[in-house]
Amino acid sequence: MPTDVRCLVETDESSAVVRVSGVLEPSGTAAVRDALLARLCDRPGPVVADLTGLRVADPELRAVFAEVQREIEDWPAAALLVCDPAAGTADRPDPALAGVAVLPTLDAAMAALAESPMAAVLTAELAPVLGAARQARELVSDGCERWGVTALAEAGGIAVTEMVNNVVAHARTPMTVRLAPVGDTLHLAVRDHSTRLPAFAGLAPVNSPGGRGLLLIDTVARRWGSSPVPDGKVVWCVLDPTDQPPL
Repeated sequence: MPTDVRCLVETDESSAVVRVSGVLEPSGTAAVRDALLARLCDRPGPVVADLTGLRVADPELRAVFAEVQREIEDWPAAALLVCDPAAGTADRPDPALAGVAVLPTLDAAMAALAESPMAAVLTAELAPVLGAARQARELVSDGCERWGVTALAEAGGIAVTEMVNNVVAHARTPMTVRLAPVGDTLHLAVRDHSTRLPAFAGLAPVNSPGGRGLLLIDTVARRWGSSPVPDGKVVWCVLDPTDQPPL
């Protein structure tokens, strides 16, 4: 899909590779970001950004790939690998790509991808209907049981219920629920197709009929947030067992 008149982003639907070629100029960085986030939304697991055929007008523009990595840091089962022969060496890394896994060739990137452990992840596609939250809770309960993080089942159920109910009540679009363990923590995300981001204003007035959903997420989660993506958003949270009350 074209992003800028001199930059092209191509997604390989049969693999995890997104190719960015041509010349990247400031006007093209937003479209590159959007294309990568869209791919990371659509498939769990790492995505390889192949920059072999890319020239960059200003070396600092490579920071767009570090921005994407920071955006997805707490998404479940999401990571960005960058193949960039021009990104420097291990001894002299490119500061614009700080925090990003950078490989010098596509072969090296694909080898790193193949050697990485298979991500433990569960995903469900849900309609914005009554009963969606129940299905999401069942997914969380199943995941916590599989991955040995049962102490997070209750908090995960609370968080995913509020995320899903917000989609049902406000976004009213189909949604993708995804969860994955990272060590002892649980990462949850709900992706919908509304561009309206959640706004958390703290404690709701006692006479307010709503507004407590985000407060509940804020109470049980170590951290949470939302990421604008093409055609919608991702609302995510990280649950840590040390934040949960003893059973």
